[in-house]
Amino acid sequence: MRRRAAEKREILSDPKFHSKLVAKFINIIMEQGKKSIAENIVYGAFDILTKKLNEQDALKIFNKALDNARPQIEVKPRRVGGATYQVPIEVKHERGISLAMRWIRDFAKAKKGKAMREKLAEEILLAYKSEGPAIKKRDDTHKMAEANKAFAHFRW
Repeated sequence: MRRRAAEKREILSDPKFHSKLVAKFINIIMEQGKKSIAENIVYGAFDILTKKLNEQDALKIFNKALDNARPQIEVKPRRVGGATYQVPIEVKHERGISLAMRWIRDFAKAKKGKAMREKLAEEILLAYKSEGPAIKKRDDTHKMAEANKAFAHFRW
């Protein structure tokens, strides 16, 4: 029998943009509790974005990039009678945003030879333009779900 679900922690909005999404992104970027470094990286990336796209609001760019990279549907393994099926399920909005943030962070981290803020700005910009590895990952996730549509009846 399952225990009750963990309570969602309320995160406070970030000091500069007063956005909970940005605060969450800073937390995702943060390593070993070094929040001020994570804030510098994220705000630095936003500054680079505003310079590259001339005076446009960095928050709008960031939100659009997240929406573009957010998966609508994913697969979850389900065991049915000894066999494991990849069952397509819809992604809740909050989880989709978290996945998009993690993908952007991971692909920025994987790049070499630049400062993290530059790599992050580049990755957000690519997601904003609906291209780059985060978008490819979303499309692959959607393709996988589409290919396993036959097992949708195992969803419960």
